[in-house]
Amino acid sequence: MRLGAYVVLSGALIAGFWKVVRRGRTHALPRLVAFEAILGLLLANAPYWFASPLGVRQVLSWGLLAGSLLLALHGFSLLRLDGAVTGGIETTTVVVRRGVYRYIRHPLYLSLMLFALGTYLKSPGWLAGGLLGVAVAGLLITAYVEERENVSRFGESYREYMRSTKRFVPFVF
Repeated sequence: MRLGAYVVLSGALIAGFWKVVRRGRTHALPRLVAFEAILGLLLANAPYWFASPLGVRQVLSWGLLAGSLLLALHGFSLLRLDGAVTGGIETTTVVVRRGVYRYIRHPLYLSLMLFALGTYLKSPGWLAGGLLGVAVAGLLITAYVEERENVSRFGESYREYMRSTKRFVPFVF
């Protein structure tokens, strides 16, 4: 059943990402790999989602998942409010520098990393660990590629933004 769900949902992901890839957004390919790994992680750990709800690992997992959701909501709302979006979220025309974007350049990718880590903690193991590693690697590559795209799109404005912020962890990385 979970394998069937993976095939169907994976097909939907590929179809959705194909539109972005066709528009020349090369960061969409590693991001697709990350989403595929997160989907696999979610489905692999689905039976353990509510196991031992008060266990330390579960409480930590729920904390990471909640943090992921809050960071994503904050990041998306700022892109909508300040990004002068001309279409989808991929088409901001202004570099957003407020809220979390004041400190890190990729809060939405960080939220996906937190989500993947929270999902991994539901039932750690070699398969879940491998999928977590693929997801994080895919998101790191996505951030690097997207930054190159943003430099060519926004020029010196984005270069200055890169000098004043970190990629994922404020003041560190």
